[in-house]
Amino acid sequence: MNRTNSESLFLKAKAYFPGGVNSPVRAFRSVGGTPLFIKKGKDALIWDADDNEFIDYCCSWGPLILGHANEKVVNAITETVKNGSSFGAPTALENELAELILTVNNYIEKIRFVSSGTEAVMSAIRLARAFTGRNKILKFEGCYHGHSDSLLVKAGSGLVTFGNTSSAGVPEAFVNETIVVDLNNKEAVKEAFNSFKDQIACVIIEPVPANNGLLLQDKDFLLFLREICTINNTLLLFDEVISGFRLCFCGAAGYYNIKPDIITYGKIIGGGLPVGAYGASNEIMATVSPEGPMYQAGTLSGNPVAMAAGIAQLSACLKPNFYIDLETKTQYLINKISELAKNSKVPFKFFSIGSIFWIAFTKLESIKSANEIDANSMSYFRQLHAYLLEHGIYLGPSGYEVGFVSQAHTYEQLDKTAIAFANGILSLNN
Repeated sequence: MNRTNSESLFLKAKAYFPGGVNSPVRAFRSVGGTPLFIKKGKDALIWDADDNEFIDYCCSWGPLILGHANEKVVNAITETVKNGSSFGAPTALENELAELILTVNNYIEKIRFVSSGTEAVMSAIRLARAFTGRNKILKFEGCYHGHSDSLLVKAGSGLVTFGNTSSAGVPEAFVNETIVVDLNNKEAVKEAFNSFKDQIACVIIEPVPANNGLLLQDKDFLLFLREICTINNTLLLFDEVISGFRLCFCGAAGYYNIKPDIITYGKIIGGGLPVGAYGASNEIMATVSPEGPMYQAGTLSGNPVAMAAGIAQLSACLKPNFYIDLETKTQYLINKISELAKNSKVPFKFFSIGSIFWIAFTKLESIKSANEIDANSMSYFRQLHAYLLEHGIYLGPSGYEVGFVSQAHTYEQLDKTAIAFANGILSLNN
């Protein structure tokens, strides 16, 4: 593959940005080689700066559920931006998108738009603390909730720990307010509540953990969290930045029919533009300024261009059988790869839910916690990723990242992907 232009752009970028990128995972350090600089995308395809064409399963890390440059989304953006890109004042488009979401999603009653998933989660944590009057939060190892200080914490060596910071620059004081336990471990959660009785403001979880592999949890575990939070007057916070509007219109809350106290959403509600949101009941949201004492603000919150893109995208998601068709495509893809590569010398398994999929090089039938992922197996993904790029298939450049199928993917493209994927798996060596 010719990467001349991408290599030249990356060389320049290293003089401008730390590591040559504006987000660490883009640096290709996990898979080696030069990151590809993407020039354009249309439907399920993207082209890099050297005009190499790829079938894309990154989809901007999930939000492009309709594919790239969807005509209705693009038209909504261009027509809206003609009237201005930002006002720092209310627009009718905010009402329209909120109404579209809230009339269908009965797991929240009010919503607040922000500018990113990280900002949504950061604000939701503050809301939980303000509403409960408590400071501590409980999170799970293997779930990612953005880069705010109190959430960049990883587990320590005990069953229940305050953990350790996973980033320089995070004060110890923040770490000491965050309890970290393993996923799928009821006993650890029970011990945390016993050890910190009446101190935990919220339990935050990705109900579909999809930032560190696809660590699918049993519904029973999520129901357990709902029950123990209710008993202890602790709020249950579903981080649905990835799963929201991806599994079904009401996200994992709707998929499992479990009502958390607060839900956060990400860029999918803005057609891939910078946007996020958090929502809850009328009672909890009454805590938010200017109605209540919890301050949160943003000049670009409810940005009209993002609102218009979101209205166009989410309206398409409400069409009959939209999510059924996506899941059918996803199952078709992974089943065909598994069949074609069944004689692989390297053990592998696909995990999937809805239109999200993940390949793990493992003999395990299920992987529910981060410590069950074999770090050494990432060498196989590194080889596979390089093979797929050479054969026109683009995945996120890390074996811990999941893939996404969009409405725009055709069965012809899925067939091409399955053949390349299977041949890539069969070519792996120790």
